[in-house]
Amino acid sequence: LRINKMSKKFKVIPVLLLVMSIIISQTACSKKTNQSTDPVQKSGFYLDTVCNLTIYDMKDMSEGNATKLIEEAYKLCEKYENMLSKTRKSSDIYKINHAGGAEVECSDETLFVIKKAIKYGELSGGRFDVTIGQVTDLWNFQPEGGDGKIPEQAALNEALTHVDYKQIKLNGNKVSLSDPKGEIDLGGIAKGYIADKLAEFLKKKGVSSAVIDLGGNISVVGKKPDGKDFRIGVRDPFSTDGGIIGVVEAHDKSLVTSGTYERSFKKDGKVYHHILDVKTGYPVETGLDSVTIIGAGNAGIDCDSLATTCLILGEKEGKKLIESLDGYEAIFVQHDGTITTTKNIKGFEKTNK
Repeated sequence: LRINKMSKKFKVIPVLLLVMSIIISQTACSKKTNQSTDPVQKSGFYLDTVCNLTIYDMKDMSEGNATKLIEEAYKLCEKYENMLSKTRKSSDIYKINHAGGAEVECSDETLFVIKKAIKYGELSGGRFDVTIGQVTDLWNFQPEGGDGKIPEQAALNEALTHVDYKQIKLNGNKVSLSDPKGEIDLGGIAKGYIADKLAEFLKKKGVSSAVIDLGGNISVVGKKPDGKDFRIGVRDPFSTDGGIIGVVEAHDKSLVTSGTYERSFKKDGKVYHHILDVKTGYPVETGLDSVTIIGAGNAGIDCDSLATTCLILGEKEGKKLIESLDGYEAIFVQHDGTITTTKNIKGFEKTNK
């Protein structure tokens, strides 16, 4: 879930289906006004993933106006990438990680995300820990034409000694790490935050109906122009062709899926995925292949953190956690294909297989 390698250039990619964790069911919509136009969608590679933004209705809706607004939204992706990436030298996070324990003045946005990260570190008993950066550096889950990288045990053991979210110290807008070798990686939380900011931006610009998909981090703005809920397909983690395990009816909602299939490799018959256990440094083994969290439209950052946390905790503990929180529901997909949900979930239909 690291955020890096984002393309600086906006790219339009013809897409028949939205990819990654969640597929958006796109239906031509009748307009409430006398003006009529099809939804406008643009895709690009940002935040190290395929992103899709679709505007269905807005003030002065036209293809030109919607396209311009989507391009502006993608520029925001780059803005937040430059703040929150652990690999960009200009980012607040890079500066914190390379300050040797000294304080770094951060933007309000960076501070907000870090405070959320600390909150979920506490809520998960330390299982969700953004100071896992030294450990993630040792793995390679995106081999380019080669085998994935399994770290040497000695190096892994050393990196694990620098993982503890409690080392993050806040002093106003200044952030420091009490362990000079600590390293923050916001990959498990930042995309949810960016989806929230894009939704906020579009609403301020007069958008009343839209879907934002940042590689499985979904933000649904309003309803479809005909007044009906959007139907969001939840990806089947076992499918190789974009199949879904069910559909969620949603408006003004955030939906985030965290899955072991997102970045992984196979070595000597064993699959290694990118969701790491802070106790061992190896991929977690909890019997889950994916978790989808559903929350309020401005809660993408929380849904992102909770999806990763639940995948780490496992189905039993994850369900208990979500059911203890107000305003969130969850869908769990286990290794054997079993699908379970939190008890009060609404608007979710399993797909018949």
